[in-house]
This record gives sequence, C-alpha cells and structure tokens, in this order.
Amino acid sequence: MIAGIFLALVAGTLISIQTLFNNKVSAAVHSHTTTALVLGMGFIASLSMGVLFEGTDFFNWRAMPVWFWFSGLFGIGVVTCVVRGVNLLGPSYAISIVMSSQLLFALWWDSAGWFGLEQVPFLPQKAIGVTTLIAGLILYKLKPKETRETAADI
Repeated sequence: MIAGIFLALVAGTLISIQTLFNNKVSAAVHSHTTTALVLGMGFIASLSMGVLFEGTDFFNWRAMPVWFWFSGLFGIGVVTCVVRGVNLLGPSYAISIVMSSQLLFALWWDSAGWFGLEQVPFLPQKAIGVTTLIAGLILYKLKPKETRETAADI
C-alpha cells in the first residue's frame, strides 16, 4: 500500500511538471504540435525503456479486446485539453478541475463496474468526500472580498 501511495504521489508530481512544460511548449507552437511532440517523445522513450528493461518479452502481447488497442488515443485528448485548459485558466485551477473530474469519473465507473472494473458500492462517505472536494475547488477559486477601510487605516 505504501508503494502505491508513493507511486501515486510521484505521478501527481510528474503530471504537474509535465503540464507546466507542455504549457511553455504550447506558447511557442500550436496545441496540436505540442500534443504530437509530447506523445511522440513518450512513444520513443516508452519503446526504448520497454526494449531495454523487458527485452524481447516487450513484444509478447497477450490477447485483449480490440478496443483496448486504441486507449492511447485518449492521450491526444488529455494532452490537448490540459494544455488548452492551463492556457485559459492557469495551472493550479486547471489541474484542480482535472483532478476533480478524474475522481468523479473514477468513482462513477467504480460504482457502475464499467470497463471490467470490480463494482464498488457507492457509499455516503464517498458522496461526502466528492462534495467536499468540489466545495474546496470552489473555495480555492473564490476571490476574497475587498475590505472596507476602517478608521485605523486612515
């Protein structure tokens, strides 16, 4: 469990760093060019690391449903939407929304047992947790009201 938590923390860190880098790249080129660069470099790095660490076993693929082969296409949407979202909203707010959306959909798919997941019951504490997360996102974005001048300020 600790290893899983550690890996999730590292993934969150890497996603944040990648988002910032992608945002800088998209300032110099178009968003689809950014997506092609990011996914192309990811492909080359993944292929190289796979061959290096797994050898010929890297090319030993088990049978799976055909639609699984197209999962990488979701990466195009992920990178494009995150880059554009960061450009429009700023990194913290955009990533907060991405994380909230990710949690909501993961909870929905877990509860429904979609995509071959083991069905997990939707309990009140999960509803409270998601609601708290969304409330926190709203609070995070709210700007403080300007305070009135008091006699001590004058």
